[in-house]
Amino acid sequence: MDLTKEFSADEYAGALESWDWLDLTGAVPVLATLFGDIILQVPQGFAFLDTVEGALTVAWPDRDSVEVSLQTQDGQDRYLMGELALAAAEQGIVPGPEQVLSFTHPPVLGGALTVDNLEVQDFVVATNIAGQIHQQVLDLPPGTPIAGVAIEG
Repeated sequence: MDLTKEFSADEYAGALESWDWLDLTGAVPVLATLFGDIILQVPQGFAFLDTVEGALTVAWPDRDSVEVSLQTQDGQDRYLMGELALAAAEQGIVPGPEQVLSFTHPPVLGGALTVDNLEVQDFVVATNIAGQIHQQVLDLPPGTPIAGVAIEG
């Protein structure tokens, strides 16, 4: 099972539209995970946009390092959530060409990282919504009750 996906430049642009609160200057998307996380080429090397954590971290110095990392068990667990993706596939939750796995109840809002909390959703929609949610909760103290989330069209 392939744990990564590639999308068009327009799809990446739409998915990243709501992540503008992060510094994505000079970032070029090169690869996505089955969960809509994105690996980007940045001036410092290659970065990982984690849609669960709402964080961008420079993780690799070059493309070869990305490929080597994602072939290891540790890399697949850390960056690709490989075990969860395989468990989802065993349950028949498999994204189509323009889709990714998405959390019904986002982990940042208390949702579990379990198969029962997964659905298939359009890549652009899922990743864009994740960015909006992370921006809305960015400055809230830990444990703040959340009554609702507004999703922009």
